Amino acid sequence: MSDETEIDESAVPEEGASAQEADAMTSETLESPVVEDSTVFRVMNVESVVFELGDASPQVHLMENEAPYRHLSVPIALAEAQALWGALNRVTGRRPGTHELMTAMLRRMQADIIAVRVLKVENGVFYATLDLMTPRGREEFDCRTSDGFILALRQTVVAPILCAEEVLATFYL
Repeated sequence: MSDETEIDESAVPEEGASAQEADAMTSETLESPVVEDSTVFRVMNVESVVFELGDASPQVHLMENEAPYRHLSVPIALAEAQALWGALNRVTGRRPGTHELMTAMLRRMQADIIAVRVLKVENGVFYATLDLMTPRGREEFDCRTSDGFILALRQTVVAPILCAEEVLATFYL
């Protein structure tokens, strides 16, 4: 997974194409995260957000929903840790923060978060996708893991956080 999105230049809509044709061509050519059908996911719960003064990054502690109840600690930035703490405790500010705004936008556009999927970990960086159901169908977006967690917790009905078995296996032999 990379933060860059590649566009197939040959699929760029011609000048004069309708907005719907241009939208369809562009959305089809954007690189989507690929989740293999054989990937086994485990349901995880956000247990806590830990701010340690001696640690450079706050940690999100996840716990597997079923036995063997493995846990996972994911480092995140301070601002996201504060936003996650607010989402976990259902705290809202006087003005909407970025994640609260995005939640309101998704709700108004009738898009539901189906799940946040933690797909892999490379060099200490966790990679995730945000799985949405929209009026146009299912959509999947590459996202920062912390953003996915925050948006999942901000939903009226908390969206599940799913972790690939291979990610858990890297921490549990």
